[in-house]
Amino acid sequence: MEPQFGSRLDFELEDPLVFAPPSASAKKSKKVIGLDDLLSDFYKEKGKRVEGAAKRKRVLKHDSDEEDNAREATLSHTLDEYQKQMKEMGGEDEISHWGLRVFGVQKNPPAVLLPELGSRAIFQALRHSKLNSSVEVGQQESEFLEGLLVNGWLPKLITFSGHLEMVLAKWTFHLLMYASEETLRISACNFWCDVLLGKSEEISAPIKIDWLPTYAELKRALAIYGYVFFSSEAGSVDADSKHAGPSLNIRAWIKFVAAACQVRSKWPMFSTSEAEELTEVLICLFLDRQLEGLSMLLYECLLSVISYFTHEEWSTSCKKVAKSLASRLSMDLNCLRAVECISGTDERSKCLRSEAAYQMLVKFLDKVAEEEILNSLISINVKEKGCDLFRMYIYLVLAENWLLFSSSLEDKAVIRDMWGLYLRNCSCLITSTDLRSYAAKVRNRALYLLQGSVNR
Repeated sequence: MEPQFGSRLDFELEDPLVFAPPSASAKKSKKVIGLDDLLSDFYKEKGKRVEGAAKRKRVLKHDSDEEDNAREATLSHTLDEYQKQMKEMGGEDEISHWGLRVFGVQKNPPAVLLPELGSRAIFQALRHSKLNSSVEVGQQESEFLEGLLVNGWLPKLITFSGHLEMVLAKWTFHLLMYASEETLRISACNFWCDVLLGKSEEISAPIKIDWLPTYAELKRALAIYGYVFFSSEAGSVDADSKHAGPSLNIRAWIKFVAAACQVRSKWPMFSTSEAEELTEVLICLFLDRQLEGLSMLLYECLLSVISYFTHEEWSTSCKKVAKSLASRLSMDLNCLRAVECISGTDERSKCLRSEAAYQMLVKFLDKVAEEEILNSLISINVKEKGCDLFRMYIYLVLAENWLLFSSSLEDKAVIRDMWGLYLRNCSCLITSTDLRSYAAKVRNRALYLLQGSVNR
């Protein structure tokens, strides 16, 4: 039988390649690869790469942390060694500030004595003045008088009458010194300044005053404010007490003293010794940080007190005030503050500043003669490790104020030469790399003063 067309031949049946069934791999190769499969494979590979990168980052971070810890430990050790060396060489400047507690606990003020109007001159003046229609005399006397004072009518009535009676003078002075109400305190202060200085435009002739406050009255007010700086109670001040001074009336007290010292030719209220004590008290008020806001007021008052002395009195009084200050202040920044607060540019202020600095050097160095003081300063070896440069700084500033503000030393060549040598010692023998306490302060100030003395 002939084979049909399309059937296999015998030799084809024997060929294993033709007869063999399709394998699994052949079936797999015929499988269609879809887009989802490609995306799945892509994200799997990406995940493996991200995981590998994270592992490498953790390893690197661990190595970096170890390096940072090692560097931090090295730096800490270096700083410890540096601080140790600083302590051995004297360390940083000690924190030191000026400031003393001048006021202690306030006392209760005395009771006020209200003046009776009756037939007083002020009442008669009120009846005949144009102010009669503006005020109600039927008010209580206390309210009536306070109203006159606060509204500025009382000075006008005193001007009309030309007479300040004792009861009114004492009453207004009491308000000035002790009133707790601000308006009464300020009004009473303005009243006395107008009366004493004649600031009112309507005051053409001096007013007759039956009673003037004395220094004892001012001193009594200070004691009630708690002033204890030069008393035995100064060391027992309770700074946290709600009754600790100074009183708010201290501003009015300062203004009154300034006005009183400007009218010596008409009303000499203080003796020479009392004016000396007032000068000293005002300088001490500069030392209380609670009164820093009153620095300008204190400065103006100090100028007024210094001008109170006559020319003959001043040369002696200046030395007395300077010696008293030197005997009471210790060697710290407060003594420099006391000297430098005398900042007036007039001859008397310069004289007092120079004399106060000189008397403090006399006390601290136990030397009296000018050349002895400078020799003692020059002999100090500032290069010595144990040299107290804080003390040296105080000496330098005191010597500066003593010599530069004294007109009597300008023509003394020996003093100028010794001063220049002292400045060169302080500036040249202390190097810029000296880390001792106050080394830089002494060196820089001496350099500045030396440059100024050369340019003269």
